[in-house]
Formats: sequence, C-alpha cells, structure tokens
Amino acid sequence: MGSFVRRVRTASGATAVQIVHKRGRTVLGIDHIGSAHEDGQLALLLETARARLHAGQQMLPLDDGGPTGGRPIGEPVVEETASLIVWEAMEAVYASLGFDQIADEAFKALVLARIIEPTSKADTVRVLAELGVPGPSRVTFMRCLKRVIERDYRTVIATACYAHATQRGGLALVLYDLTTLHFETDVEDRLRKVGMSKERRVDPQVTVGLLTTGSGFPLDVHLFEGNKAETKTLVPVLTGFAERHQIEDVVVVADAGMLSAANLVVLEEAGFTFIVAGKPSSAADDLADYFHRHGNYFTDGQTVETTRTMGTGTQTRQRRVVYNYSFKRSQHDNRAINKMIERAEAVAAGTRPLKKDRFVKITDAVKGVDWDLAERARYLSGLKGYLTNIDTDTMDGPQVVAAYHELYQVERSFRMAKSDLAARPIFHRIRDSIEAHLTIVFAALAVSREAQARTGVSIKKIIQTLRPLRSATISLSRQQITAPPRIPEPAQAILDDLAEGGN
Repeated sequence: MGSFVRRVRTASGATAVQIVHKRGRTVLGIDHIGSAHEDGQLALLLETARARLHAGQQMLPLDDGGPTGGRPIGEPVVEETASLIVWEAMEAVYASLGFDQIADEAFKALVLARIIEPTSKADTVRVLAELGVPGPSRVTFMRCLKRVIERDYRTVIATACYAHATQRGGLALVLYDLTTLHFETDVEDRLRKVGMSKERRVDPQVTVGLLTTGSGFPLDVHLFEGNKAETKTLVPVLTGFAERHQIEDVVVVADAGMLSAANLVVLEEAGFTFIVAGKPSSAADDLADYFHRHGNYFTDGQTVETTRTMGTGTQTRQRRVVYNYSFKRSQHDNRAINKMIERAEAVAAGTRPLKKDRFVKITDAVKGVDWDLAERARYLSGLKGYLTNIDTDTMDGPQVVAAYHELYQVERSFRMAKSDLAARPIFHRIRDSIEAHLTIVFAALAVSREAQARTGVSIKKIIQTLRPLRSATISLSRQQITAPPRIPEPAQAILDDLAEGGN
C-alpha cells in the first residue's frame, strides 16, 4: 500500500490538493486537503498534505537555522501580518484625484495615515508599522512639513480638486463657511488668538475658511487669525479662487456671518451671484406689509419675497430677499426661545450670573425679562431669509431656499475634518507648520469625501470594514509565501465601489 500527494484542476479553475491511498492500481481512498486559487495558498496546502502524509513516521529533520528558526520542516510559521487592503484602497483614491503628482511618499503617508488612524506626526510611524506599510522616520515627517510649504503643495492639491470637480462640466454652486481650530496652550501670538467660538472655548484658536462644491467636496482652504471677523474672509477667498481658475457664473452660498452690504457689492463686481442667509431680526422690517395684511400666519414651506435697500452712497443696492417659513423650524425656534426666557428669569431671580443672555433687560440696575423682545422673537419664529442677486426668472424662491440648504454639506465636511480626521487640537505653534498641517487635513478630507461618494458609506465605516483584513507572510520549508485574507461580502462591495468609481 502506498500514498502520495497529487494536484487536480477543478471545474472552477482552482487547484485541489489530495492525498491518494493505493494498493497496486486500486485506489483505496482519497483525502481532500483543500482547494487553492493562488500560488501561496497552493504551497501551504501542499506542505500540509506532505506533513499529514508523514504523520506517524520518523520525525522530520530539524532545520539548520533557516527561515523556520529551528522548527521542524513543514511546520508553517507566521512571520508578520499586514493590513494592506485598506492602505491600497485609499492609495488608489489618492492617485485617482491626481495627488500622486506630488512625488513625496512622506506626504502621502501622512495623508493616508490621517484617514486610517488620525494621530500626531510622530505617532504616525507606529500606525504605518501596524499596517505593515514601510514608512519614513519621524525626522523625515518633520522635514516633509517644510517641503509642503516650500513647494506649495496646497496649490497642487487645490488645483487637482478643482480639476476633479469640473471633469464633467463647470461648477454651478460653491459653498463657503468658517470654523475654528483650537490649541492646547494659553499663550496668544500674531496668529493664534482668542476669538468667537461656537463652543465657548477660551483657548487661542485659528479660523479656517473652507470652500466646497455643492456636494461638500473641498476646493480650497484658508487660514486666518483666530479673531478675524467672518465678513472679512469671504471676499479674499472667493476673488482669489475666481482669479486662479478664471471662473464665471458661479453661485456662492454662505451663512449670515458673511453678510455685509460691502461684501455683497464686491462679490457682485467680481462677477459672482450669491445666496446669503439674512439675519432673523430683519424680517420684521422686510415683511412689514405682509404682517399688516396677514399677521404672522404662514403655511409650512411658504416663501414670501420682498426687497431691501442696502449700503450707502455709490454702494446702495436694492436686494432681493426670499423668506421661507418652516413649521419644524418654528418648533425649534420656540424651544430655543423658552430656554432663553428661563435663563433670563434665572438672572432676574439672582440664581444665574449675568451673561450675554438674550432676553435680559436692565433698568436702573434692576434685572428683569425683556418680554417685548421675547414676543417679537416668537412672532418671527419659523422664518428664515435669504438675500440674493439672482433674478426670479433664473431661480424662483423655493429654488433659492433649496440651494442654500446645500450649505449643510460644508458643515458635514467640517465635522469630518474635526472628528474623523482629528484636525484639532493643533499642537504646532509656527504658522508654516500650522499651514502644512492644514494642507494634510485638506488632502485627507478630499480623499475621504471621494471615498464616501463612491461607496455611499461613511469614511469611518469604510476604515472599520477594511482595516481588519490582514494578509500573512508565512515561512514554510525555507520559503516564504503570502496568504491573503478572506474578504467578506460587505468589504468586497466597498472595494468594488471604490475601484469602479475611479474608472
């Protein structure tokens, strides 16, 4: 009786490994070891079959210090594992956006590592090691930050983003908004200053302006002093963007913080059309005639149009104003008003310190609730106004409102930059280093946004699904083979969508 290992081609194209037991020409039995589609898997199955074939016989000779490290020949040893699937997937998106024209492996490593596991520049060395990606040293990363500024990587990234956004036609709509990034320090300087913070932080901060497409894909990013007025950031960003790409007929959407008569005149003279949120308190004057005839009755979704005179002297303009009423917004506004009244009552009762509470009224050093102001706010609840220089034949009221609502996309990009990409707090203190950090976050945001657009899955979910897929390098009988991971169906669907979106 004899036994031997044989390979058999299957109908599916795989190679089956079997142990065949024979006596003479008679097959007594067949042990099926497994099927392989790749050379590495086949080698592992063959060694497994040979080891089983020799089971119960003389112990195999020990290796003399080769790759098996003194283990019996035929015993597989996992030398290392690597999470290359997630890395290669993000690397492919990075290249498809044209970012690989920056021939700087350290910069690419900083961008992709920030997407996979955002951390400090120094700790990025650990992240790359855990992924199994050959990476530069910490010193190389620090030198890379200097190259980002010296070679103006920001402009290269912004140009590539614009080319990607316009590859199927020009831009019809751009969104602009601001956010702040704080620092873990108490010391201010010429850039890092304490300013207005939505989170009421008192740390020094910088202000970041982000320009995106209507879908939230980033086009440009700018850094300003932490106490820079919002109204003074809009014009330089947009005029610079228009000059760099020589664009015309683009609608700019921005929130109420950018609203000033002078800003709108400059934008108009630069060839922009715009939709800018108005301040709620203006509704009482703008809609005086409507309130006189109808009171404050509105139907859900109703739009009312009027005009407003803005500016002085040669900058005087008649602006179209579209007001929209939302029942859901009215409920939200009334809840907010009730809370502000509670705070004002607590101030009046002496149980809450005097702050910048909206409905507090002080008369002869006596604190009370400004009920007239509260009722005025309640009367206007549910209304939101939008100023635009787009005529009604081009875009009617509901279309103006719908276009403005796209502004939430830039807010989503900000949230992604702050949470998923951990853009803050910033630990750099020199302006060039801060600008370099912002360029890395900008590029990472573009790759993340593109990955989400292709898959319909959040970048957080993409990373959570792909990162656990690890290949293994195995030493076997003086040879090394690589065994790829089994890819579950949800992961394969993400990989297919990422690949198809780049075609």
